[in-house]
Amino acid sequence: MPYIQNPDLKTFAPEGWKGTPLNSQDRFVNLHTLFRYSFLDVLKWQTTINPYKTEKKASTWRLEVKKNEDFFNNQVNSITWLGHASFLMCLGGKRLLIDPILYPLPMMKKFSELPCSPEKFRDIDYLLISHNHRDHADEQSIRLISKQNPRMQVLTGLKNDVLLTPWLNKQPIQTAGWYQLFNDTADLKIYYLPTRHWAIRYTWDLNKMLWGAFVIQYQDVTIYFGGDSGYDEHFKEAASLFPNIDYAILGIGAYEPRWFMRQSHTAPDEAVQAFHDLKAKTMIPMHYGTFDLADEPLHKPLEILKNLDEQNKIQGNLKVLNVGEAFVL
Repeated sequence: MPYIQNPDLKTFAPEGWKGTPLNSQDRFVNLHTLFRYSFLDVLKWQTTINPYKTEKKASTWRLEVKKNEDFFNNQVNSITWLGHASFLMCLGGKRLLIDPILYPLPMMKKFSELPCSPEKFRDIDYLLISHNHRDHADEQSIRLISKQNPRMQVLTGLKNDVLLTPWLNKQPIQTAGWYQLFNDTADLKIYYLPTRHWAIRYTWDLNKMLWGAFVIQYQDVTIYFGGDSGYDEHFKEAASLFPNIDYAILGIGAYEPRWFMRQSHTAPDEAVQAFHDLKAKTMIPMHYGTFDLADEPLHKPLEILKNLDEQNKIQGNLKVLNVGEAFVL
């Protein structure tokens, strides 16, 4: 099996690490559990009766959105949720925008509003794209952000530059393999780590571009952004390399039916286990309430997570953000 990394970036990896693995077709593969979806699985899912159908139809629950622009003027270290997996972070005066979805997606209804106009996203220092799925790497959003932020740097996984470069306004783009360090300044460090997921943009490019998570460190603050991921051993491995994670941002939605979605997304209980594996102090849930991507109702992931918290099954703090809420670190 061949392995690749970006030779221009530093590697910070477990013992025995050879690099990001590829199969014989030059497609990226997960570290511990091979990706096994097929067209027949998709067809089976789409033609099977959804047990949550009645509950989904009756539900009127929506995310609370704080309509404001105040978080753009934040001078303190903070995390602002923009819905789904989109976040704006302010760390040491630098602004990091992660997986921005500023508009409704084609053929995909958006159930939560953006807290402000897309034109407000200016003075961004770093754009982080975890992987190439359309609900994380949106062409319209990235084109606008690129136009409005000419001095921005773009950080992503290996070979995603093939997708992103045509959308950019000549901004520099760094692509990293798993366990590589993008940025090595005195105060801000950004790493790219494995997740259990997959990548596809068109019919012919399955797993041709890398997917992953980010670890972001500013001085004594460490943030784990989990991207899209099913549950696996990589959470424990991340904890061994980063033993003092303060905030773990983890997906809790798009998990039903489990037989199909388990490879891609963590259910709420699995996200809690991932939080425990990471040995983080505070869990921030994401990837729910904005898009209807799976069988469960929009309200279900947060309802289950809050029940787990009430039962004292979360070993640490749970911080549930409203869309547009700036959480001061």
